[in-house]
Amino acid sequence: MKMKKKAFLILRNNSLFIKMFLIMVISIVAVSLLITFSSIRMSSNLFMDTFSISNTKALEQIETRFEDYSFAIVNAMNEVQNNGTIKKVLTQQNESAIETSKSYHDISRQIERIYPTVEAYDANMIVLGRNERLYNMNYSNWPVSWEVLRNHPITEATFNEPNRLLYQFMPSTSFNDKPMLVATKALMERSTGEIYGVLYFPIREEDWKELYEGYTSTENKVLLVDRTGKIVSSNQEEMIGQETPELLSLAKEVENEEVEFKDVQVFDTDYLLMSQYLPTYDLYLVNLVDKDAVLENLINTKEILLISLGIVLLAVIVVFIISRRMTNSISRLVKQISTIAKYDFNKPVAETGGYEAKKIANAFNYMLNELQEYVDLVVQAEQKQRSAELMALQHQINPHFLYNTLASIKFMVQQGKQEKATDMIHALISLLQNALSNVDQTITVEQEITDLKNYVLINQARYGNGIKVNFFISPDCLDCQLPKLILQPFIENAFFHAFNEKKEGFVQILVSQKHGNLVCEIVDNGDGMEIKGDHTKEDIKEKRHLFSGIGIRNVHERIQMIYGEEYGVEITSNKGEGTKVKVELPIQKLDPAPKSNEITSIQE
Repeated sequence: MKMKKKAFLILRNNSLFIKMFLIMVISIVAVSLLITFSSIRMSSNLFMDTFSISNTKALEQIETRFEDYSFAIVNAMNEVQNNGTIKKVLTQQNESAIETSKSYHDISRQIERIYPTVEAYDANMIVLGRNERLYNMNYSNWPVSWEVLRNHPITEATFNEPNRLLYQFMPSTSFNDKPMLVATKALMERSTGEIYGVLYFPIREEDWKELYEGYTSTENKVLLVDRTGKIVSSNQEEMIGQETPELLSLAKEVENEEVEFKDVQVFDTDYLLMSQYLPTYDLYLVNLVDKDAVLENLINTKEILLISLGIVLLAVIVVFIISRRMTNSISRLVKQISTIAKYDFNKPVAETGGYEAKKIANAFNYMLNELQEYVDLVVQAEQKQRSAELMALQHQINPHFLYNTLASIKFMVQQGKQEKATDMIHALISLLQNALSNVDQTITVEQEITDLKNYVLINQARYGNGIKVNFFISPDCLDCQLPKLILQPFIENAFFHAFNEKKEGFVQILVSQKHGNLVCEIVDNGDGMEIKGDHTKEDIKEKRHLFSGIGIRNVHERIQMIYGEEYGVEITSNKGEGTKVKVELPIQKLDPAPKSNEITSIQE
């Protein structure tokens, strides 16, 4: 607890330094972070632009290699298409064994002559005839039989588009252990358009990959995507054969929008995508660059952050020293001012420290001197005004009230009503004693009610019992303290102004405790009145009351002056229905008294 209190005092005494220091540190850190991240971003953007240009050129070189391979395939295909010997062998029927042997020898010589055109690419060459003849230049590359190849989907696709050179993807199967890319072309009789065979150029995907593998890396992926969105080749072997319609759509967007690259998110990673359509193959050549991986290798973010952190720490240390020197003198000055406010308001502060602190201390000392003189004058004026008010209140008993009361007593004596006259004299004596004593003192609710009963007794003796007065006092309120003459003006107001039209009625005085306050209510069923706005001042005419001269407004202002603005008088009234006065005060007691839930009811 002591440590917590000590820490709180340290924070409070150094609040100015802490605020200045925090503002400077936050500013330095914010500027450093903005500069650091701005530099990283600019470097990243510059590098990605440069990288995209170099990758675009790399894609062009890859495309050139693909075109070279395609050119070799086309040359070999044309030689086969134009070779009469091959056509003759593939169209002959019902040959003898000798003729078949001779035909095989002739076609083998022709194919061996043509095959070197594509052999440099490790591609195979297979010729299939309608007469069930199959010639495979590299059986180990694709050990396929005539029956399997004749009914294969790639052969059917070739028959469906006999005029096109098709490049088709073939996944690994039981008879081709590696995925392949197969170029196929139907061999047709030019005059009749009759298909007499099919030419196949299968190349394994791993051999095809050599055309572009020199341009790839872990963060730089190259993919070939066919018209269905299937990846037919990639430097990432696990991607081969995957269906990626989203990637195909993005590649088409790049091609259609004619942009060099596009930021995309595929395979749950952010990439820079470049794409190029290869019409010869009917494939999209896609280049995916992993931006984060590339930038991580290019920019040492950790090193940059460490350098920035070092600069920030150095700046913070400098700021700490400067701020501390600036605020020390001001903190000492604040501490002295706080001590003065608590203990000795007359003691001037020491004019030490920097120029600013000295000027502030000097101005503060001058203000103290002026303020002390003004306070002394205000205190003296308040004391004089208070004394004058008390003296005026003590002599505010209206002489007409005394004259009329004494006249009533004289009349009672003459009528022989000595006992009633005696009671009236006792009531008057008690009323005058309390009114003329020190009105600055508070009295109990019980004493105030006694005075009110005496006042009611005098008025009922003079004017009759047409106005009944009932007192409902909660016993737990009898010992509560309240200022003198707080309720009497409202009883007097009820007697002399509430029953001008009505000649009879009642007045009820209720005193109770509500919500921690002492609530006194004076309710009558007299003539009532129309009240607008503030129910305590403007709409209630200031009347000089016959007994004390204290008006309703004076009571309200007196309560607020003593207890605060949350207390005072509230008046509600309706024409012809009566008036209700509510006086709310804080509960104050000198001696605690036992509480009771019973209500005392006395009728006068």
